[in-house]
Amino acid sequence: MDKFVINGGAPLKGEVAISGSKNSSLPILAATLLTPERCVIRGVPDLSDTRFMVEIIKHIGAEAEFKDGVVTVEARKIRTIAPYDLVRKMRASVCLLGPLLGRRRKAKVSVPGGCIIGPRPIDIHLKGFRALGADVRIEKGYVIADGKNMAGGTMFLGGRFGSTVLGTANVMMAAAVTKGTTVIESAACEPEVVDLAQFLVKMGAQIHGAGSPTVTIHGVEHLHGAEHTVIPDRIEAGTFMTAAAVTGGHVTLKGARPDHLGAVIDKLLEAGVKVERAGPDMVVRGEGRREPADVITMPYPGFPTDMQAQFMTLMTITPGISVITEKIYPERFMHVAELGRLGANIALEGSSAIVKGMPKLSGAPIMASDLRASAALVLAGLVAHGQTTVNRVYHIDRGYERIDEKLRALGARIERQK
Repeated sequence: MDKFVINGGAPLKGEVAISGSKNSSLPILAATLLTPERCVIRGVPDLSDTRFMVEIIKHIGAEAEFKDGVVTVEARKIRTIAPYDLVRKMRASVCLLGPLLGRRRKAKVSVPGGCIIGPRPIDIHLKGFRALGADVRIEKGYVIADGKNMAGGTMFLGGRFGSTVLGTANVMMAAAVTKGTTVIESAACEPEVVDLAQFLVKMGAQIHGAGSPTVTIHGVEHLHGAEHTVIPDRIEAGTFMTAAAVTGGHVTLKGARPDHLGAVIDKLLEAGVKVERAGPDMVVRGEGRREPADVITMPYPGFPTDMQAQFMTLMTITPGISVITEKIYPERFMHVAELGRLGANIALEGSSAIVKGMPKLSGAPIMASDLRASAALVLAGLVAHGQTTVNRVYHIDRGYERIDEKLRALGARIERQK
């Protein structure tokens, strides 16, 4: 099991290329199962999650190859069962339900488990399939769906903590090849949903309104093969922007999409960080005095829950008091105790963290608990005095492509050790 050893204090300087989006790649790869024809997906980041999705696709019966950021899939014949031993390793594999139901009109997919940031039920996914006329039940840990009577329908997919991104994607994929018109109300508006819709349209789907709360799908009989390049990863971009801010650095982000980062940019500006557009690139300057900024995580276009932990790291060394409230996953504060080991002053009050900025953090051994917490702890190590060891970095390898190499190229003193 790998770990990062970081000697903090070096401002990040230089250019970093932003990889393709993990959260776009996974449902788009699943969507290739909707056609027997060849699909080529470019810009796929080389991560443990994307490699695993390719393996699942191959297990189901498709031919798939992943090389140099390009995944080629031909799903001429596919099975309809995704067993527990596969699905348990990656929660996003639940997005296989939509393509299997759409293509084969039946599916048997293991119910994914919870994770360290709290339970993430799939009841809204199942509600959407039932609104399409599918017979769906959970039996012995599996979702068993029969879609022989599926037809277009109208549904509301809002949940307790907002719209569901994977649920919207799942229903959209199934509805694309279901006779009739489907209307999804309270659809997720995230860029990753728009990216999936654009790929489906290239395949021949008729989808309107993606990126808004109302998505309309006119079902077609068949989809064909297509080529597509996934969007840049807005969370990776936000993480490197915050890394530049934390270290007082000067970093140019190549290939980022500022139109996907409005809430993050707004809060960085509020905190005194300089963010500028330079043609197709973004420049972040973290020098100078910072100000505290309160954050409430919300569904897109609000501040993303996947940036909460990284922004908290910035606030730990920002003079004053800031309040960070988690509205998506109220239990997503596992990084707080580890930041405390580095000297951060953070108090938890329900779904809010009250952060009192300290003059400095001090290096120490710390333990990563989940993907975004890992990124926050790495950022803390970059600014902490002395040496920080971040253990269990397999979490970060799920969502950041060669993050240690990219940080080292910017001047960070970070090493990966077994």
